[in-house]
Order: sequence, then C-alpha cells, then structure tokens
Amino acid sequence: MDPVGLPDGLVRVSPLYRAPMASPQDFEFDTASILPDVPSGDDGQPLEVLHDREYRVQAYRMRDDQLLIRGAVRDQKPPGLYIPGDPDALTIHHIQLDLEVSFPMLEIVGASVEFLAHPNLECTHIASYYEKLVGLSIARGFTHRVRELFGGPRACTHTTALLQAMAPVAMQCMWSMQASLARRDAVPSMPGEMDQSSRDMLWQRNLNTCHVWAEDTDLVRRAKEGAPMGTPLFVEERMVRLGRNPEEWARGTNT
Repeated sequence: MDPVGLPDGLVRVSPLYRAPMASPQDFEFDTASILPDVPSGDDGQPLEVLHDREYRVQAYRMRDDQLLIRGAVRDQKPPGLYIPGDPDALTIHHIQLDLEVSFPMLEIVGASVEFLAHPNLECTHIASYYEKLVGLSIARGFTHRVRELFGGPRACTHTTALLQAMAPVAMQCMWSMQASLARRDAVPSMPGEMDQSSRDMLWQRNLNTCHVWAEDTDLVRRAKEGAPMGTPLFVEERMVRLGRNPEEWARGTNT
C-alpha cells in the first residue's frame, strides 16, 4: 500500500500503512509496529482490515521540575472501505493532548487538547473542559477521578481513553528524570549511588500499582528494608549484549 502522509510530529507505527519518520529525534527509536502481521482466516488469506487505532505517547523534560507528556490517538479506515476508489486511508479521529506535570509531585499544572481530525463540528466544543485536569495528581486516584470528570457523555470518549494511556507514562518518568539529571551531573545516577530517601520516593510511587508492586510482595518488603533493588531485566540483557557486567548498574559504577 502507498504510505499515508502524517501531520508534523507524528510517526506511523501501524503494520498497515508506513510513512517516513517525521521528527529528527525519532531516528534513535524503534518505530516499527509492535503488532504482529495481519492474521489469516481459515482459508489462509489475510483477514480484511476494518479499523486501525494508534496511540503514541512521549514524555519530555521541560525543566528539572517539570515534564511535558504529549499523546495522540488516531483512528483510520483502510483505503476504499468508506469511499470506493479512494487510494488512501481515511482518518476519522486524530486528537493530541498535552499535559504539563510537576516533578516529582506528579501534579498536572497545564493541559490542552487539539482536535486535528473529527467527525462532527461539535467535537471540538469539549476541548476547554479538559482544563479541569489542572490540579489533579497522576500519582494516586487518577483513573477514578478521570472517570468521574470525563466518563461517558461528560467529555470525548477518545480523548479520555488517550488520557488513561498517558498517565502511566508520567510514572515511568520517575527513573527517567533521575537518569536525565544524573547524565548532567545534577544528582547521583544509579541505585547504588542514591540515598535511601531518594530510593524510597521512587519505589513508593509504584506501590500497589500492579501485582508485582503489591504491598505484600517480597519486592516491596525488600524495598522497605532498604535492600538493593536489583538490576531490571531489560538493563541486564542490554548490558550483556554490550559485553558489560550487569552488576555495574546496581552498584552505580561506570567501569
């Protein structure tokens, strides 16, 4: 299929349509789709594609005490499905949402929504309503509060779904901001170099967010005791491929 043109700043990751990377920064990232190939039916032929939804979320350091979480959702129909003879995919939703988030408190201090493609003129009327996000904490009770404020007919279902996908990215930035500060020699870099209060702040943000971080797990018990957190599997595997000792990461050494 022919590539589908994209607005500036977005990269296509669907297996159905391909486009050149739109941002110079993106060359460092793997932008291939995480989806498998189109599945086959009983006759061995690829199934007909009816719809393609893409989410993309990126986090940026605005300042040492503030993040920008930018997300987009886009819905497309395959070429020719709605309009016979149309050679290009048809975009029916394309929404971008920006959240400015304080660090390390993870409180939303700014929010804006842009409707780039939408099916009805009335869709954009709800954009300013998302300013109600300002003042909310992403760290605790966020999902419940979002449902109260923006669930169902109270807002745009697609924007709210995007919002739910964006919140965990802010949580993922706890370690990332630490690493960014360390790279600029602002703070100690790895767990072995950090003081106990800094390590406590990081693991406590994850408490009860999933089964691994449930308060009754061995992982949390060790964290409470101040035991070493260990090296994440993705770091360990990468360091082995680099020919380095994974224990370097936990110790905080650069040898």
